Amino acid sequence: MDDTLPGKFEITKEGIVHDMVSPVGRHELTVLRLRKRLEKVMPEEIVAHTGEPDVEDEPEGVMRRPDIMVIAEADMDTEGSIDPRTLVAAIEVVSRSNPDNDWVGKIRDYPLMGIPVFAIFDPRTGEGAVFTDIHPTPDGPRYATRKDFVYGEDVTVADWTISTEGLPRYADEGAPEPAS
Repeated sequence: MDDTLPGKFEITKEGIVHDMVSPVGRHELTVLRLRKRLEKVMPEEIVAHTGEPDVEDEPEGVMRRPDIMVIAEADMDTEGSIDPRTLVAAIEVVSRSNPDNDWVGKIRDYPLMGIPVFAIFDPRTGEGAVFTDIHPTPDGPRYATRKDFVYGEDVTVADWTISTEGLPRYADEGAPEPAS
């Protein structure tokens, strides 16, 4: 289906998610700025990778493609999908077209996959959260700790702190245009 239909497909615990709208503009600018800021403060052997391949937990039947995966470069040397347990962190920039995919589905799926840190940046509101400390619950693994932030504050993702200053907002959400 990836070759014939536009958008992006992911397999979740609830079924297939098809985001027909490819991320553009401010979404991709946010991803770019976050990636560059992280790579300035991380050791050289750790990368903030964007794009393919997917992150797949075959036993759980879940396949996701984070906007940014923080991973050791050596762990990317694999055939096929990335093992989610090799990620240091997953970062998502909330899609204007399907925010529940990030705020609901990925908060459910990423701890199930064993991704220790999950950060969400939401250009709709200029806010976000970092989730850590996976713990078991009757409904499956969940993040125990949530640290909220607003754009303009510094945020810590795993071991690295970056600025959220100047991250773009979606213009039609009543946000001011960013200066840079």
